[in-house]
Amino acid sequence: MKEKVKKIKERHMSEFVTADQHFNHKNIIQFCQRPFKDVDEMNEALIINWNAKVRENDTVYCLGDMVWQGDAREILDRLNGKILYVPSKEWTHERIVLKYRDRFEKVESLTTIKVIKKYGVYITFCHYCLRTWPKSHYNHWHIFAHSHGKLEPIGKSWDGGVDNNNFFPLSFDEIAKIMEDRPDNPGYVRIRGFYRQKLDEEEIE
Repeated sequence: MKEKVKKIKERHMSEFVTADQHFNHKNIIQFCQRPFKDVDEMNEALIINWNAKVRENDTVYCLGDMVWQGDAREILDRLNGKILYVPSKEWTHERIVLKYRDRFEKVESLTTIKVIKKYGVYITFCHYCLRTWPKSHYNHWHIFAHSHGKLEPIGKSWDGGVDNNNFFPLSFDEIAKIMEDRPDNPGYVRIRGFYRQKLDEEEIE
């Protein structure tokens, strides 16, 4: 009976992406015109929004610039989910959270590739926006951050930061809906049938 319950729970686990919270960063409210009266209200709203969507066993890819200063541990311990952190190169933004690597499921490299079998795509996560990315010429996806909603995405890419997504994390299902309406990637190569299947099995470039 216990084993059956465990399988049911695993079936309903979800994956999310988010970035650029800038917890404890007072000036980000003015810089990005965030609708909060002060940093305490901002912090609390971002935590509530995160936990409203992410459950304990869900996975969250967080693409950097999470905490600016102060007690990162207190914030990290209030956030649901297993966090895979993809940091920026801005050490002032990252040193606060990277002191607590035990809170992260994994700290990834600057660019991380995830295979989403449900949608038959690769998704490239990076804190910075890329003009081209692995398998972009086959219309695979890219989620970036850093620009706080001020940079127009290219093709099947999207700014996953909180400023661009109503201050909530994005589920992979939500990303899929966004990508449906996005134009093809530059240099998109159409490959069908058997040859497309062979390509997906053999090529990871």
